[in-house]
Amino acid sequence: MSSWTDAHCHLQDRYLSGDDEVLADVHATLARALEANVDRLVVIGTDAESSKEALAVSELSNGVDIYATVGLHPHDALDDIAPVLQMARTGHARLVGIGECGLDYFYEHSPRVAQRQAFATQIQLAHELDLALVIHARDAFDDLFEILGSEGVPPRTVVHCFTGTPDDVEGCLALGCDISLSGVVTFKNASSLRDAAKMVPLDRLHVETDSPFLAPVPFRGRANEPALVSVVGEFVAELRGEDVEVLRSATSRNTARLFKLEVR
Repeated sequence: MSSWTDAHCHLQDRYLSGDDEVLADVHATLARALEANVDRLVVIGTDAESSKEALAVSELSNGVDIYATVGLHPHDALDDIAPVLQMARTGHARLVGIGECGLDYFYEHSPRVAQRQAFATQIQLAHELDLALVIHARDAFDDLFEILGSEGVPPRTVVHCFTGTPDDVEGCLALGCDISLSGVVTFKNASSLRDAAKMVPLDRLHVETDSPFLAPVPFRGRANEPALVSVVGEFVAELRGEDVEVLRSATSRNTARLFKLEVR
């Protein structure tokens, strides 16, 4: 039987270097992941500090295969991007992607012009280093498509925690992007997203937790964690009318391809 892969999580949010209690919590979280048949995950950077911590978490050895990305989230687009660029170019044995980066016009914590510039810079970086690109997109698909069109879509690109419409998913797929689904797909008000989820070819689909955020039904209101990617995956399999084992194997292979990991 294959194992689940959590294609996108923020485990470093629980991890503070030198804090034994927090470190123990990371190990307990990973132990629960193994119990839930989750044995590979990708920890995602969102700014210089979280990217540094993502790389540190990837070095933990506890039976779970952990990888990391470095990036600057659109919420933080006004931050200095230079440390992220330097981190990426310096390299790391477990560094597999750039991002999450992209556009968020729902919250607009950063000006749109700054978001677009930071996004374009990170697309260029993914091209330069031949790393996967991890995209955050919310209420901004028109501009997203425009920037990807002008900068060129890296060969291995994923729109994480996809929350768009069927039209949005068609646009992403047409550009060559993969689609990653989170616990949002289980939410009561996500009918349009569920319609979109059915449209994604199985060989372009990923599942994730985006933990510690967005715990799936019936765990809403508690901290999310990689163990619950199995809940997301089982829901998506039922939604799409697919066998759980088939979807588990396919999504794990897809994430391995996306991040150039060993296929198991």
